[in-house]
Amino acid sequence: MKLRIAALVALTLLSACRTRGDITEGGVYSVRSACPIPGIPAGTGDVTMFNPPNSTDSRAIDVTATISNVRNTCQDVGNDVVSTITFTITAQRRAAGPARQVILPYFNVALQGGGRVAAKRVGQAVLNFAPGTLQSWTRVQAHVRVNRAAATLPENVRRILTRERRAGDPQAAIDPMSDPAVRAAVASSTFEHLVGFQLTQDQLRYNATR
Repeated sequence: MKLRIAALVALTLLSACRTRGDITEGGVYSVRSACPIPGIPAGTGDVTMFNPPNSTDSRAIDVTATISNVRNTCQDVGNDVVSTITFTITAQRRAAGPARQVILPYFNVALQGGGRVAAKRVGQAVLNFAPGTLQSWTRVQAHVRVNRAAATLPENVRRILTRERRAGDPQAAIDPMSDPAVRAAVASSTFEHLVGFQLTQDQLRYNATR
């Protein structure tokens, strides 16, 4: 779940008249949003169930499922920022047979600073296989709510990041993110909205080694 801070940090924070990638006097401007960054942590977008459960032989695979079609919207108004992720879970069973219901747990996490779980909820996705069918799917919706103050950079850090830098200025060539205090402040105010299957240790190990 490590957040790729370097790729997500905005170089400066601007008024609405600026747009991402503008090159103006003083540098390149990038717009930073308070909205959480959506994603699926590596190794949690797939799940494999076995029968018998203690086997990992390919012949014992009972049900496989995958998360796809991830879509994110964000309500960036008011005191809270609300992120909504919708995604599809598609499952396939080994053999067609009678009607069957499979319940797959999934997690919904707000991650702060790339390492601290600010909030977590585990839900259950219900998939119903019709008689004689091999596949089933369902659409899932997950929300996280982030306090705007927590997702907003302190004013002193904003000033450092938005300070105009001119040629010949000794500080112009110094990346403000090289300051540990600035880097920590940016990380603390950066959130991710993560979803994925709530896997057991054995399931995680299988995904990592298959």
